[in-house]
Amino acid sequence: MSTSQPSPKVPAAAAPATASGDGAVSRPGTTAPVPPSAVPAAAAAAAGRRAAAAPAADTPASEAAKAPGADPREGLRFGRIPVTNVQPVIEGGAFPAKGIRGADVRVSAVVFRDGHDVLGATAILFAPDGSEAQRAAMAPGAKGTDSWEGVLTPAAEGSWSFAVEGWTDLYATWAHNAQVKINAGVDEDVMLAEGALLLGNAAREAKAAAPEQAKIFKQAARTLGDTSLNTNDRLAAGTGKEVRAAVVRHPLRDLVTRSEKYPLLVERDAAGRGAWYEFFPRSEGARRHPETGEWTSGNFRTAAHRLPAVAAMGFDVVYLPPIHPIGTINRKGPNNSLVAGPADPGSPWAIGSADGGHDAIHPDLGTEADFAAFVEAASELDLEVALDLALQCAPDHPWAAAHPEWFTTRVDGTIAYAENPPKKYQDIYPLNFDNDPAGLSAEILRIVRLWVERGVRIFRVDNPHTKPVWFWEWLIGTINAERPDVVFLAEAFTRPAMMAALGRAGFQQSYSYFTWRNTKEELEEYLVHVSRESAGYFRPNFFVNTPDILTEYLQYGGPAAFKIRAILAAMSSPLWGMYAGYELYEHVARPGSEENIDNEKYEYKDRDFAAAEAAGKSLAPFITLLNGIRRAHPALLDLQNLSLHESTDEATLVFSKHKAVAATDTEPARKDTIIVVINVDPHSMREGEVILDLDALHLDGLSPDGTFIVDDLVTGATWNWGKRNYFRLDAHMEPAHILHIRR
Repeated sequence: MSTSQPSPKVPAAAAPATASGDGAVSRPGTTAPVPPSAVPAAAAAAAGRRAAAAPAADTPASEAAKAPGADPREGLRFGRIPVTNVQPVIEGGAFPAKGIRGADVRVSAVVFRDGHDVLGATAILFAPDGSEAQRAAMAPGAKGTDSWEGVLTPAAEGSWSFAVEGWTDLYATWAHNAQVKINAGVDEDVMLAEGALLLGNAAREAKAAAPEQAKIFKQAARTLGDTSLNTNDRLAAGTGKEVRAAVVRHPLRDLVTRSEKYPLLVERDAAGRGAWYEFFPRSEGARRHPETGEWTSGNFRTAAHRLPAVAAMGFDVVYLPPIHPIGTINRKGPNNSLVAGPADPGSPWAIGSADGGHDAIHPDLGTEADFAAFVEAASELDLEVALDLALQCAPDHPWAAAHPEWFTTRVDGTIAYAENPPKKYQDIYPLNFDNDPAGLSAEILRIVRLWVERGVRIFRVDNPHTKPVWFWEWLIGTINAERPDVVFLAEAFTRPAMMAALGRAGFQQSYSYFTWRNTKEELEEYLVHVSRESAGYFRPNFFVNTPDILTEYLQYGGPAAFKIRAILAAMSSPLWGMYAGYELYEHVARPGSEENIDNEKYEYKDRDFAAAEAAGKSLAPFITLLNGIRRAHPALLDLQNLSLHESTDEATLVFSKHKAVAATDTEPARKDTIIVVINVDPHSMREGEVILDLDALHLDGLSPDGTFIVDDLVTGATWNWGKRNYFRLDAHMEPAHILHIRR
């Protein structure tokens, strides 16, 4: 149990195991009932313990201590076998850990005990109705740490829970002691007799629940007890592969101690899986008059013509920047200039004008009916529409006049505009939640409900870190209680503590630091962090670029850099995204900034995607390949299954992702394993050796020469690989191997 949590009451301990009211068996020292099949009768015979009757479960420890014959364990934090530091546990269980239907969840704990008996640990998954849905054996972690780790896989959405059991492994303890003593010529007959008793009792207990294992136990017990045989033959019968395999399937457990149950919220695929594509509806179909130079805005109907191409590239979500009226006061001009011409469209994030606020649609884009038609057109292509939720206002937003208390007023009586030094946003007023939290919160809730009614199920939230965390906990909790299918993405490039808090508060996913992790060392550290350390509360969406972010890596790395970053994002995270223009290698920055020159935030863009692709100057075909690989390989759509491997080259990153895929009505169970070997230096050719951790690949078996077959999903080549493998990757040709292990 987590040491930060109160301990469940310890039930009374009697000599034999006793059935509780629900038919479970309570063992001495357990903190919760366990199924009868989990605790063999052999445990009681082997242990031979006696304990005084315990006080009533609701008796305070201080009072229980005064009672004659009181159980001293009552009310203590530790059970018979300490189970501590259970993970993933968020804020002591105040918030649920995050899960996705069918995705593996790594569960870990520290489990230890007094003495030298061998321990085992089991992770248990409970369905929303409280029934036990899965048991997974946990494997010991690094030697000397007492850590254990296992994997649970919830099969459906809902409010699940999990726990960890620690227990004495009766068989492993006996087998170890018997081997040591018999090799030393000590207590040979006693150890063989104990083994015969242990396995004989186990055979009787397993007869109904595990008849095949019961037969194996019975035969081993008979041979162990056969004094006509020599000692080594008898021991071999009790410690052979067949017996050990049977014990794995039917463990012989004693002193079972269960941790508390901890919550696990399992959400729909879009909460943790998907490929996102961002574009501005006003640019799709926008045209510039050849003589006057004036632009005609695109709209929802012209933008709908772009949807088939987005779907053809394999994207799941089309994300739209704000579609509301844009303010005219302090409107920004091209390249964030302070002066806008009469035809400049302004930034969509400067929301609100005389035409309305967050509940309105920009007149140039169309009507509510046009938006509904756009959403429907996307749905027909299996695309979901994500809408920007930007809680900020232009100076001429209706709220600025009607509710000045929702903003920050400076000493001179003016409303403060937004700043993120050195950036200034004179066209935007940030909201202030401290003056009228109830009124402002109620209005935003109304806005979100309105867009949910209009068919939006995904919101990309702009700058959530500039609003109170309590507000997001309340808003997301309220909306998800009404509509569990609504997903919120945090666009929060900010301090780690705030990003973590937003994840805990309810955001299903978040932008991440991936955008600025470029070297092998940086990537290795970050991939471990997001796939292991923070995965319980933080789902990273690996966006390769945004309208605001064009990294130096992309500015100076050429087409190879764009290809490398797309591979990294699409292969390492189940969530990734890109902003339109990435496939055209748009890489020229506005001087002194990390933004594209002629930024689309402040003007229209007329891109000819088809012409670029026809000329072989588009990354779109490769993006299509990457998204196709993702859809074909379930291993790539889990977050917590990434393993790092070694390479001898300082710029070559190697990782794998593995998933055991359950059988369906049409497909048998299978193992899916992908190995990615990628040169992260966009300027050079790299070569060296890959050194694989074969255990992380979950191989069924190697060929006699120690190799297995891999298929390169990029080039179609096939190789025999083993533990050590030569590679040569030219960033300007093919910077990566994406390998699938042939089973």
